[in-house]
Parts: sequence; C-alpha cells; structure tokens
Amino acid sequence: MGQNLSEEKCVACRGDAPKVTPEEKELLSRQIPEWKIVEKNGVEMLERKYEFPDFASALMFTERVGKLAENEKHHPSILTEWGKVTVWWWTHKINGLHRNDFIMAAKTDSLYQPLLKDYIES
Repeated sequence: MGQNLSEEKCVACRGDAPKVTPEEKELLSRQIPEWKIVEKNGVEMLERKYEFPDFASALMFTERVGKLAENEKHHPSILTEWGKVTVWWWTHKINGLHRNDFIMAAKTDSLYQPLLKDYIES
C-alpha cells in the first residue's frame, strides 16, 4: 500500500467483495484527511464538501468528477450548489466502503487541487 491512492485504479467489484476493515479504514483515511466517514440510511460512505467562488466553477468541478467516474466506472453522489460541491463515495454493490471509494476520493482531491490553486492566485 505504499502507492499514492490517487495513482491506483479501481478494480471491478462484485456483491460479495469485502468491505474495508476498521483498520484499513483508519489507514486509508490518513491519505484523504479532508474526507469524513458518514452514515446515511445505514450505509457508510465518504463525504467531502469543496468550496468555489461561484456556481460556474462548482459546475466545472462537477463535470470533471463525472468524467473521472465514467473513466473508472465507479460513480458517486454529487450535490452541486452555488459555491460548493458535496461528493459522496461508497460502493453500491456492497452497501458500504471498499478500497475503490478511497481511491476515488483521492482522485477527486487531485481534480480540486489545480482549481484551488487558480482561485488563490486570481
């Protein structure tokens, strides 16, 4: 597990795939410190809110996350609002968290970093 999560690829996940263990959750969470593990309707998922200066920027980020999801064949829930985007990752087939969700959270953070830098410099 020495590799950066954002450089990993998602693996196809079946309904009998194991959820991450509490120990794995703790280790993987350290690589995505801005994300929280939340529970909705009895399902654990990763959640993060991203901030933007306006709606257009939030929408652009949402579109980038959508393209990433299509490329990796793993899809989040996304709420796009004026000045913010909330993203939730979890694995529907197992109703919980899989390593893929942590990989996608890290990849989502990688999409945000260049945008954040642009906003700070402008």
